[in-house]
Amino acid sequence: MLQSDIRLKHQTKKKEAEPASYLFSNQDLKRLIIPLIIEQILAVTVGMVDTMMVSSVGEAATSGVSLVDMINNLLINVFAAISTGGAVVASQFLGQKNKERASEAANQLLIVTGLISIIIMALAILFRRGLLGLLYGGIEADVMENALIYLVLSAASYPFLAIYNSCAALFRSMGNSKISMQASIIMNVLNVCGDAYFILVLHMGVAGAAIASLISRMLACVILVYRLCNKNLEIHIAPRHFGWNSVLVKKILHIGIPSGVENSIFQLGRVLVVGMIALFGTTQIAANAVANNLDSLGVLPGQAMSLAMITVIGRCVGAGDFGQADYYAKKMMKLTYLINGLCCLTVIATMPLTLKLYGLSQETLRLATILVLIHDGCAIVLWPASFTLTNVLRAANDVKFPMVISIMSMVIFRIGGGYILAVYLGYGAIGIWMAMVLDWIVRVTCFVGRYTSGKWKTFYTV
Repeated sequence: MLQSDIRLKHQTKKKEAEPASYLFSNQDLKRLIIPLIIEQILAVTVGMVDTMMVSSVGEAATSGVSLVDMINNLLINVFAAISTGGAVVASQFLGQKNKERASEAANQLLIVTGLISIIIMALAILFRRGLLGLLYGGIEADVMENALIYLVLSAASYPFLAIYNSCAALFRSMGNSKISMQASIIMNVLNVCGDAYFILVLHMGVAGAAIASLISRMLACVILVYRLCNKNLEIHIAPRHFGWNSVLVKKILHIGIPSGVENSIFQLGRVLVVGMIALFGTTQIAANAVANNLDSLGVLPGQAMSLAMITVIGRCVGAGDFGQADYYAKKMMKLTYLINGLCCLTVIATMPLTLKLYGLSQETLRLATILVLIHDGCAIVLWPASFTLTNVLRAANDVKFPMVISIMSMVIFRIGGGYILAVYLGYGAIGIWMAMVLDWIVRVTCFVGRYTSGKWKTFYTV
């Protein structure tokens, strides 16, 4: 074969391997991803500030807030899952270049998340004592008192947070995460200032932390709803679209419900394992809370990329271009592993400094150090494929497989394995976190296998 023929054959293969016309340039991806990372950093940082300020009130307050935050995360994940369903549907419509249908989907998303969040808020407030007693019946009286106060005030913010999350997801569907980042900056700065005022000046304890969160979420919700009313946007909300549309609601819930069930079971599992940790006393509860704060920093890139995946892969799928869906999935996963690994190593390296910011006992801080080392050390290899990769499947309407795998792995390995290691063998919080790593290994094996099989490409229909 002539040298020129060899070069031509190589060039032909290269063209076939790469999409001919990219839906997203590198600049587009930067505009989408960088604000998301900043937004995630703000959210986690404010969570750390909350914990630090509350810790000044005492370990009972810190433990009460951390226990309720596990419940909050469970319920907030329901809102996030429905928002994901709406974002996927909107992104797919934009991939079809159907802006009118994308806007209709936006309106239906706000209706659904608003109704669901109001119902959850009412149930959480009405059954607060029974809920906390069921999940954390063995906790001390002062921890329970703080938890009850924090739960009621936190629940009042659910509708605002749900609408905020939905609006932010819709802006991301347009590739414009800068707007939600700006609102997040305002919300989190206000939250920190409110914490300082209500906790340190007025000495309101856990009630002060919850009130600061409520006010900041209300303002952020109003800002994003107002911005989304702009008719010049690809996706916008308008009164003419606010009638109930069963077809679009079904599309949103088709993705949102499995994701919601998956996320809820996952968070419920976390609540249950924290309930196991609560059996070992306030020290282990507080150490677990501090470790969760620091661990969140290590996986920030993965969380940001998970959100970006919905927009990018959803747009590719809507356009019917699975070649580009493959291309961007691989590209974004490589980037996730790189940045995620650097962040985890940074968290580990800076622990001697960051742990000093918490006003807790040496015993608590020593245990927190061990937990962070377990989490971030293993997250470098396992976390992106465990969680970020699943949004590639969801964006293509392959939602049942990740739901089933996540639930089974959580129940069998994280909860079942956690009970054996933590309670039966007596390893406490360390045993729980060892079981978490086992759960990650199972998830990676299943989700990587699903992606490489290509079955996720067969679920999308126009």
